Amino acid sequence: MKIAVSADHAGFPLKQTVIDTLTMLGHTPLDLGTDSTESVDYPDFAEKAGRAIVSGEAERAVVICGSGVGACIAGNKIVGVYACLCHDTYSAAQGVEHDQMNMLCLGGRIIGPELAKGIVEAFVGAVPSDEPRHQRRVGKIRAIEQKELKGS
Repeated sequence: MKIAVSADHAGFPLKQTVIDTLTMLGHTPLDLGTDSTESVDYPDFAEKAGRAIVSGEAERAVVICGSGVGACIAGNKIVGVYACLCHDTYSAAQGVEHDQMNMLCLGGRIIGPELAKGIVEAFVGAVPSDEPRHQRRVGKIRAIEQKELKGS
C-alpha cells in the first residue's frame, strides 16, 4: 500500500521511524516533508497528505505534529479525508475497521518511537469492515459531510 507521510518541525524527529516502519512492513511511503526541525506550519503538511489521499496518489496517510491535534483538525477539513489522532494500537486499528479512517495523526511530542511503530503497524494492518452496522454508521458520516458541502 502507498502511504503518504508528512510532519511539521515537531513531528520531524519521529517521521523517519514511521517511514522505516512502513518500509519494513512492505508498504511504500511517500515522504511529503518537512525535512528539518526548522519551524513550519502543520496545516500545510496535513493538507499535502490529505490531497495525496483524495487524488489517489496514496491510499492512507500518517501525519505527525507536536500533539497530533492540529494535524487531525486540518486533515478533517479535506472532503474524503477521515483523520484521527491515535496514541494506542486499538484505536488505530478500530478507526480503520469501524470508521474507515484513512489518515493517522500522531503527536511527535507525546509518543516515542516504539509506540509509534506499533500504532503505525496497527493502522496499516487494519481492513475496513463490511459489516452492515459499520457500513451504516460510515454512511451517516458521509451524509453529514455531504450536508455540510451543500450548506444545509
